[in-house]
Amino acid sequence: MARGTDAVAGTGGAAQPEPYPGERIGLPREGRGSLATWGARIVALLLDWVICTVIAVLFFGTRVLTADGWTSWMTMVTFFVQTTVMVALAGASAGQLLCRLAVVRLDDQPVGFLRSALRAVMVCLVLPAVVIGTDRRGLHDLAAGTAVVNRR
Repeated sequence: MARGTDAVAGTGGAAQPEPYPGERIGLPREGRGSLATWGARIVALLLDWVICTVIAVLFFGTRVLTADGWTSWMTMVTFFVQTTVMVALAGASAGQLLCRLAVVRLDDQPVGFLRSALRAVMVCLVLPAVVIGTDRRGLHDLAAGTAVVNRR
């Protein structure tokens, strides 16, 4: 049997191709609205972290980079606030906007602040974001009913 195909009972032994990422949740194979690639998502996350580090340094000084205590958390707090607000209002974080990505709900409703905050908390915890389910969706997207898609 060819790689990437499964025989399906009742089809006379005909092989059915494996669904593309996003097909099961109703997204197109490519182009606008298709699932974002891992590369684009990682670049967006790195851009978000750099942007939030710069903002934290501007507000709290360079001690956010080297100090112990509460100041060491200010980049993470800035990341949480930026991600929550931007996804709720613009449909993407700053880094995702730069990479032409969007966070969408699978029921075509606005993401809103509650789901946006849930996603942001889970990304800040790291583990939920790296435990990946089907269709390139981490636990944070599964919990919020969202997916990260291409804007272009």
